Amino acid sequence: MSRTAHVERVTNESSVIVDLNLDGTGQIDIETGVPFFDHMMSQLGKHGGFDLTIRAVGDLHIDSHHTVEDTALAVGQALREALGTKEGIRRYGDAVVPMDEVCVQAAVDVSGRPYLVHDEPEMVELIGSYDTTLTKHIWESLVASAQICLHVRVISGRNAHHTVEGQFKAVARALRDAVALDARVIGVPSTKGTL
Repeated sequence: MSRTAHVERVTNESSVIVDLNLDGTGQIDIETGVPFFDHMMSQLGKHGGFDLTIRAVGDLHIDSHHTVEDTALAVGQALREALGTKEGIRRYGDAVVPMDEVCVQAAVDVSGRPYLVHDEPEMVELIGSYDTTLTKHIWESLVASAQICLHVRVISGRNAHHTVEGQFKAVARALRDAVALDARVIGVPSTKGTL
């Protein structure tokens, strides 16, 4: 069973192509025009164990919002499509990831019901050209299009770079567990019979 997806999202504000292989080896190739965001999406692929290629071109002359949002929506759609019927997956995943002074907890349920709980401290507004207020919006967009439940909590931290990066690493590790195939799971892991 191939658990891959190819998604193309084209709007008047951006053009995004995503290729995702859930059973990859963490091979990443990311180009969005927003360097710090590229770095974060690389964390998602590498630590999730996914092969992830992203090409995005957007209206960066305005700001990075549309490019980042549309990329997150496309990645979420790719995740949903690559999961297919969700038969045999673990469904739940969680991780606690330390990164120097930062510690982040993430938990995910591949539930078919989008919901986000996000808790991070206030931090500087910019990391390079990256608007740190976009981090929550990335999770909102990914959750909505992937149709998953995601909780992200920054337990401690003061450095903005580490605080954001810790979130992407924790979510990646939680997703890695949630989408993993488990030989003990027969069919869809839900008493409803569907996710």
